[in-house]
Amino acid sequence: MMRVLALLALAGFILLPLAQAILLSFTATLGGEGVARGTFGLMNYTAVLATPELRAAMLNSAIYVFLNVSLCIAVALPAAYALARYSFMGDRHFLLAILVFRVTPPVVLSLPIFILFAELGLVNSPVGIALVHCLFNLPVAIWILESFIRAVPRELDETAFIDGHTGPAFFFRHLMPAIAPGIGVAAFFCFIFSWVEVVFARILTVTGGKPITMAIQAMFTFQTNIGMVMAMTCLSLLPGLAMIWFVRNHIARGFTLRA
Repeated sequence: MMRVLALLALAGFILLPLAQAILLSFTATLGGEGVARGTFGLMNYTAVLATPELRAAMLNSAIYVFLNVSLCIAVALPAAYALARYSFMGDRHFLLAILVFRVTPPVVLSLPIFILFAELGLVNSPVGIALVHCLFNLPVAIWILESFIRAVPRELDETAFIDGHTGPAFFFRHLMPAIAPGIGVAAFFCFIFSWVEVVFARILTVTGGKPITMAIQAMFTFQTNIGMVMAMTCLSLLPGLAMIWFVRNHIARGFTLRA
């Protein structure tokens, strides 16, 4: 009984801020034309969707997160396969080196990345944010996928090649279905990091191309509409919930296999 009460108390402590944010998102925290303060309704969501800057921020975030996850998986798969199936001098050291690079604080590389991207015309662009996020997500994706590919028997590769499958056919028809849980776990981590990251989003979006994180921060002014901020925050949670829903089975199997 005490264990159940403790779990309920912990769940309440964790979910209370989320419940408060959802409640405030439906509450008019500032009075306006025809809307009294404290009114309960969809006025905050309507105001968010009617604001061009906030709609553009949601679209920008969707674009660079999609590009980031797609590029990371596309590049990490062959790299992880090479590390899992072939032995070469320094292969383990290379894997360790890219993982060490991942724990480097992003702010350390912010200035050189900004200068480089300014020269390439990638500042104020979702593509620029996607590329720099790939720089930090690739080591994690390679590490995750390498362990899953290593767990697949080599006989699968040999049988596929004996049957006449080419490299791309083997990847798409045999390897990717076999490591689908690993791909789901890698995609999940790449999505989460890219969706909530703020350092490079702040540095690389000076005048345009701002993502959701920067749009929410810009909403805090001298007289902040907390209800509207909470509405934008709740909308920013929906893609993450959708991502978890679509890959939930792969994530569960992936973490089980990793354990």
